[in-house]
Amino acid sequence: MSAFSWLNAEAFTAFGQHIMWSDMIGNTVGLLALALGWRRSVWTWPAQLASGAVLVTAYASAQLTGGVGKQLLVIVVAAWGWHQWTRGTRKARDGSVAVRFATWKERAFLAGGAALGTAAVGGLFTLYPSLSWSPWADAYIFVGTVVAMIAQARGLVEFWFAWLLVDIVGVPLAFNSGLAFSGLVYMIYFALVLWGMRDWWLRSRTPALEGAPA
Repeated sequence: MSAFSWLNAEAFTAFGQHIMWSDMIGNTVGLLALALGWRRSVWTWPAQLASGAVLVTAYASAQLTGGVGKQLLVIVVAAWGWHQWTRGTRKARDGSVAVRFATWKERAFLAGGAALGTAAVGGLFTLYPSLSWSPWADAYIFVGTVVAMIAQARGLVEFWFAWLLVDIVGVPLAFNSGLAFSGLVYMIYFALVLWGMRDWWLRSRTPALEGAPA
């Protein structure tokens, strides 16, 4: 049996839902990545890379081409975020990544990028139905995930708000796509996001070291 076949084999059945290994492993690692992000650990990025790689097979098996594309883009953004946290993003006094609220200009950029990106990707999915059976919801999650990761890479508290907005649509879409474990993990994400938001919010009051790279 190939690795692809094993990953997309059924692990178990719960509440009438068939849970695949790829869905379970990829989202469990993704959950770990979110927890590491909460702790501002640089290991959040390799964990997101690994999660994306495994979830590519889950979405491929569910014939969600848009989901596959999203995970491939997640891998690319995770590699960039890893570089940002190791070399670019400012550090706090304890040597960890410094977090802050975005400026209004940055918020406008993120919101505008999310709106334009969702319109563009949703339009693409609509023109080519084979890419996604739920074009606008998939486009919203696709772009929202990327926006959240970009904000995280920059150490912006708004990263957590972006994840909340993604979860609102991600939970029902995952269940409707037959990826039950993804849906369950999105629900756990929701709780972690609230706790992480509070932690980053409080830490944003701690000034970064002067002279640290921006």
